[in-house]
Amino acid sequence: MRFDIITIFPEFFAGPLDHGILRRARETGIAQVRVHDLRNWTHDKHRTVDDRPFGGGEGMVLKPEPIFAAVEDLLGQGQESGKGKTEKREEGTGGTSIVLLSAAGNLFRQFDARRLAAKERVVLICGRYEGVDERVAAHLATVEFSIGDFVLSGGELPAAMILDAVTRLLPGALGNEDSTANESFSAADGPVSPACSAVGFDLRALFEGGWNEKSRSKAVAMVQAIREKRGILDCPHYTRPPEFRGWGVPEVLLSGNHEQIRQWRRKMALTKTLQNRPDLIPAAALDDADHAILAEITSRNSQ
Repeated sequence: MRFDIITIFPEFFAGPLDHGILRRARETGIAQVRVHDLRNWTHDKHRTVDDRPFGGGEGMVLKPEPIFAAVEDLLGQGQESGKGKTEKREEGTGGTSIVLLSAAGNLFRQFDARRLAAKERVVLICGRYEGVDERVAAHLATVEFSIGDFVLSGGELPAAMILDAVTRLLPGALGNEDSTANESFSAADGPVSPACSAVGFDLRALFEGGWNEKSRSKAVAMVQAIREKRGILDCPHYTRPPEFRGWGVPEVLLSGNHEQIRQWRRKMALTKTLQNRPDLIPAAALDDADHAILAEITSRNSQ
């Protein structure tokens, strides 16, 4: 998979790309990451990338010409800035996503990370200043993302976060691919991707009989694990030592009773979601047992 990052601060990415999963993914060829200086697509001696907003107001706005030229050049469309029109492609078609990072964008979620992980190529456009000329969002980007209800100085931090979130879903990026099936938000906000990129399997091959029985059984189990998460937070986790500074591990986790452990984890996941992210509850596909757990938690908290 290839990522192209368009920014006016290419040196920003020297740190994030040289550590952890991103470094390993690059070294093993799982992901290619190219960082591009937007000023390389300017044509004046000052390498100008911004201008004042029409209608007045504070701040500066990134110009459309260098951004269009950069994306068209990277994708081999062969158009010069300001000449002709770029045909905007709808997200979900083709092998490339063009992502504009903007405070005004759609909230980026784990489902979006899975969707991008199914692509062959992702172009990340880092916004700056007061924003980006709207024609970039309307006629070039296939999707516009924000990472939260707050404003940053630019799109470099969001781009690094999205790069990490997507890369870790690529097959082979993690030491244990099962890890991505049992995390917070692992099934949030949308259906399982047709390519099931979150677990590194192609469901089309599954249903076309292209796998052996062992691979098919593993894929079914992992997809079921994703669906059972239903968009709530992950449960608490514990490891050795069993007692630390007087704080012990819940006895159920030491019991060896897998069904009781499963029930405990589900209850704790719902408890944490209700406590930290209650906004996720209305959209989660909960069953009767889940609603009973939530009623119990609510009743206990009100006493």
